[in-house]
Amino acid sequence: MKKWIIALIVLVVIGFGLYNWAVGFNNTAISLNENVAQSWGNVQTAYQRRNDLIGNLVNTVKGAADFERNTLTDVIEARAKATSVNINPENISAEQLQEFNQAQGGLSSALSRLLVSVERYPELKANQNFLKLQDELTSTENTIQTARIRYNEAINPYNNHVKRFPNSILAGIFDFEGKPYFDAETGADQPVEVDFNFDDKES
Repeated sequence: MKKWIIALIVLVVIGFGLYNWAVGFNNTAISLNENVAQSWGNVQTAYQRRNDLIGNLVNTVKGAADFERNTLTDVIEARAKATSVNINPENISAEQLQEFNQAQGGLSSALSRLLVSVERYPELKANQNFLKLQDELTSTENTIQTARIRYNEAINPYNNHVKRFPNSILAGIFDFEGKPYFDAETGADQPVEVDFNFDDKES
């Protein structure tokens, strides 16, 4: 009889321990996941700010006489593509983040070509509205980099929590998956190629 009582007590203690472990894991995972979602929201806000500034910049550049249509078209199309990629941080995948990164990288490249092309237009270089937008874009790029770094920093403790054994067992049960990190934008380390052939301007 005593053996059954001891066995029952042991089972209760084990069950209580497993319950506390599961509850602790789940609550911590939820909290860390919320931090990731908040950090991703800051990333999106920073990129949205850049998209808005680029729209204003394009409208300003359109007013310059004889500005290259192709350069503007590239920026407009790249901006449309970048804003069309939407990601839910709750189930973000490496493929989705790569697609987002490529779209934003394409916009960065097109924007860089536009800003270099402005060197050919003294009236734009002297335009106070354009100069202000250019400064704000520079500031926003710094904000984006900071937001991306903080997003990666938020993912690190979350991934450690759900990927390490034995928590990885509960992660599968509670449907918590690891999240991908931001990598550098494709071509971010490459110089912008600009054709300084003035004869190629389009009216």
